[in-house]
Amino acid sequence: MEFAALNNGVQMPMAGIGTFLLSPDEAEASVLGALQCGYRLIDTANAYMNEKAVGRAMKKSGLAREEIFLETKLWPSFYEQDDAVEKTLKRLATDYIDLLLIHQPSGNYLAGYRQMEKAYKEGKVRAIGLSNFTAGQIQEILDACEVKPAVLQTEVHPYSQEKELKEFLEKEGIVIQAWYPLGHGDQALIQEPLFSRLAQKYGKTNAQVILRWHIQDGNIVIPGSKNLAHIKDNFQLFDFALTEEEMGEIAGMDQKKRYYTSTPQLLESYVKMVPPVDDQK
Repeated sequence: MEFAALNNGVQMPMAGIGTFLLSPDEAEASVLGALQCGYRLIDTANAYMNEKAVGRAMKKSGLAREEIFLETKLWPSFYEQDDAVEKTLKRLATDYIDLLLIHQPSGNYLAGYRQMEKAYKEGKVRAIGLSNFTAGQIQEILDACEVKPAVLQTEVHPYSQEKELKEFLEKEGIVIQAWYPLGHGDQALIQEPLFSRLAQKYGKTNAQVILRWHIQDGNIVIPGSKNLAHIKDNFQLFDFALTEEEMGEIAGMDQKKRYYTSTPQLLESYVKMVPPVDDQK
């Protein structure tokens, strides 16, 4: 395993498992399988409706809590609820969260950020950060915050490498974490001839080559899967390394192509969406 050093000294695993779109049963099985395979980073969110299942999987793994890096996200409709962090802790059945993010730059996200700062100062959260924020929105947080965000989670893959954003983040000491690291499963991306050639050279799959590129480029990755074989494969990233020339070839693939596009209307709708988190299994 390789680690990223966050701006407050916390060490974060570079590869983990995401639970987006997984049902509670699927999330529990996938997280437990991942932990048994050696994963130590788990990503979930209020809106995924599987936090309770993630908590159960952590307990069933038999691992000490401090061995697992647990990450979750506050949803916009909860930003102004004073007990949002406490309820999140309760659902996860844990005393602390390793990384807590503002899920969307929607609604009163400054209030949500202040909640996270408070939880950080109380020792309930080890690091805080943002998800899906633009450089301008991040600067707004930086201008107002007492605790600097440590991580930005956003869409990154070889077709959308976010080079300018990463330069900004590097100057601010913020680490980037990629969701859709494999391009939302786009086979045109995954089956690019360059990845096929490198996969043959290293005895790896195309997906493993892409994930290895992420890690060498400084991106924390959290590919999601409910297939145990894929979960195992997605973690076999630390026994090979791409050359500088190969990294350069992949850098040349950037098309600034995103699979998720935010709009003001979409962000406004998020505030009105209230996930029935208390009803999850």
